This record gives sequence, C-alpha cells and structure tokens, in this order.
Amino acid sequence: MTVPVLNHYALDDDVVAFSTTRRGGVSEDRYASFNITHYCGDNSEHVMQNKKLLAEVLRISPQDIILPRQTHQTNILHVDADFFNLSESQRSARLEGIDALITSQPKVCIGVSTADCIPILLYDKFHHTVVAVHAGWRGTVERIAEKAIAAMQQIFGTQPEQLTAVVGPGISLENFEVGEEVYEQFLQQGFNMMRIARHYAKWHIDLPLCNRLQLIETGLSPENILMSGICTYRQHNDYFSARRLGILSGRIFTGIMMR
Repeated sequence: MTVPVLNHYALDDDVVAFSTTRRGGVSEDRYASFNITHYCGDNSEHVMQNKKLLAEVLRISPQDIILPRQTHQTNILHVDADFFNLSESQRSARLEGIDALITSQPKVCIGVSTADCIPILLYDKFHHTVVAVHAGWRGTVERIAEKAIAAMQQIFGTQPEQLTAVVGPGISLENFEVGEEVYEQFLQQGFNMMRIARHYAKWHIDLPLCNRLQLIETGLSPENILMSGICTYRQHNDYFSARRLGILSGRIFTGIMMR
C-alpha cells in the first residue's frame, strides 16, 4: 500500500505538524510521487488520490485538509466553523489569493504548499489555535509572518511569547541567488542585511533566517522556534524544488492540525 512519507515536527502532543516529502504517492515525473497541490500542473486524479492517502494517515476527511491558492501576497484567512457550511465552489473562492491560514477548529489540517519558499507553522497552546504561513521572498519582505501573528492577537488574544513555531523546508542562503532589485527591497524594508545576505557572484539571501528573525522580533522565544534545516534545492530528491525541477513540478505540503 502507498503511504505518504512525512517529516514530523515535535511541537506539542496536542498537534500534528509535518511537511510532506516526495515519497509515498501516485504522482509521476516531476510530480513524483506525493503532491496534493492542484494548481501546479499535476494530474488531477493523482492529486485527489494523494490527498485521500494523506487524509487516511491523519484520520480525517480529505475535505478537512485545507490548502489555499497562494499568490505571494499577505492575505490571511480565518478558517472558522462557518467555512465548513460553504459549498465547494464557495470554499475555493475564499481560498483564492490566500497565503496564510488560521484555525481553532480541531481535526482540521491547514497548510501551505512550497517548493523553495518558506513554510511557517505556529501553535498557540493557550488559545488552541494553529497557523500555516507561506513566505516566499515577497511575503517575507512584506512580513507575512508578523501579520499572521498580529491576526492571531486580534482574533484570539494570542501572546507571541507563548507561541511555538516551525520554519520548514525551503531554499538555503547558499542556493538562493537574487538580483540587485530583490536585495534592495529587503534593504528598503529595514532588514539587517549584514545578517541575512551574502555576496558571491550575486547577492544571496537567507530566507529561513530572515523569517526566524521576524518571529523573534515579534516576541517569540528563540528556543520555541524549530528550524527544519532542510534546503529544498540541495535535497531536491526528497523535497520539491522549483529552481531544480521547474515551476511545473510538485509542491511540499506543510500542515498543522490540532488532535
């Protein structure tokens, strides 16, 4: 039997937090073999089968795996009880253009898809709330992680110092080469370029570190931030990397669910 191979994160006994790998699914070629993202060109039947396989592992319905259609913006959706009263088409419309999800619903797995961008998971044990964030370089510049925490504070009264977090698989500084215009955007937004950037033939930016620093600046304790340390570009045989495989390839799903 095909079973998805997951990289689990030990956040808390009350939550399941993980990133998918390329192992244990039915997709083929550059989508091989586990991909549940439906808008990256994969065979829709394979995507559906993979999603069912993941749902079986999580012991929930496939409809309770919530994945937005990300557009590198900073729009955040609160997946509340009313969301599950919507029709399938209404759900899809709500998830369009969303790059971060928040929920306090148990047995609902929210997550984001990445293939070099940085996925971030947040857990508020005191308010029983979880968050999944997609932070590409554009979202990182616009401080989407900080905005997600601000939304948690507004909706649930979250205290950042009580949060635990995961910074999941993404491209490393050594492999994330950028143009001068990208470097300038980080500089103009006040990032500490001495810490997050390095110049080789071109500029390179450390997106995992940049997001870790954002979390700390927002109030998270450094010891409560788990860094996966996985470079998708370097480990493209185990994790999808758009820079290695092209845009028309699979995506990692990094998800979180309260039991």
